[in-house]
Amino acid sequence: MRNAKPVVLVPACNSKVGDHPFHIVGKKYVDAVRLAGCLPLVVPNSSVAELDELLALAHGVLLTGSPSNVHPSHFEEEVYDAELPLDPERDAWTLPLIRKVVAQGMPLFAICRGFQETNVALGGSLHQAVQEQPGLLDHRAPPGQPPEIAYAAQHALNILPGGRLESLLGLAPVQVNSLHGQGIKQLAEGLRVEALAPDGLVEAFSIARSPGFSLCLQWHPEWQAAGNPVSMALLQAFGQACRDYRDEVAAIRHDSVRDPET
Repeated sequence: MRNAKPVVLVPACNSKVGDHPFHIVGKKYVDAVRLAGCLPLVVPNSSVAELDELLALAHGVLLTGSPSNVHPSHFEEEVYDAELPLDPERDAWTLPLIRKVVAQGMPLFAICRGFQETNVALGGSLHQAVQEQPGLLDHRAPPGQPPEIAYAAQHALNILPGGRLESLLGLAPVQVNSLHGQGIKQLAEGLRVEALAPDGLVEAFSIARSPGFSLCLQWHPEWQAAGNPVSMALLQAFGQACRDYRDEVAAIRHDSVRDPET
C-alpha cells in the first residue's frame, strides 16, 4: 500500500516493575512518531540475528532518551559513577542496529541517550560527568522538580551554518531544554556538528557519511512537541524522510518484480 504510513522502529529500554522485567518506552516518544505522520513500532530486546528482519519492516528509526546511560566499556572506559543506571541489554542490539541503519541510509532521529549511543556506535566517546569537566556547564535538570520545570528551556542553541539543522530552523537563536549528565567527549569520525550549547558542548549532529536523513539531538524535542514549532519542524522533516524512503524501497521492489533478472 503506497499510501500506508511509514513504519518507525522505537527500541525499548529495560526496567523492573516489582520483581518482573519489563520493556518500556516513554509515551512522548511514541506520540512524537505519530506527530511525524508515521506508525510507531515499539521493539523489545532483539538479537543481532533479527536486525535485518526488523529493518525490512521499517522506514525509519527513532532512538529514545532514557534514565540509563550507554555502558562506558563501549568506549573503553570504566564506570565512573556506579549509582547511575545502565542498560547493557539495550546497548547489545541498538549499537549494531545504528551501524546497519547508517549503512542502509534509513532515516534516523536520535534523542538524548539515542544521540549519545549513536556517537558511541560509530566510534566516538562520552564525558560520563559533563558537570565535572573544566569549562562545561551543568546540563542536568534541576533535581526534584516536576516535568514542567525539568523540561523548561535552559539554554540557547547555537546552530552552525551550512548544515541540515540550519536548513530546517535557520540561524535565529533557539532555546532548548537540558536534562543530561553525559555528553559528547570525542565525536565519531564522519559526523557533522550541527549545533553547540553556549559552553561548546555538542548539542546536535548529523551523519555525513550516511546517504540518508539523520538528525541526532542532545535535547528533548519530543516534550510537548505538538505546541513547539521547532520540534514540529524537526519531526515533520523526519516524517517526510521516512515517506521518501518508503517510496524508494517500494519502487525498487516494484522494479525487481517487473525485471527479476536485474
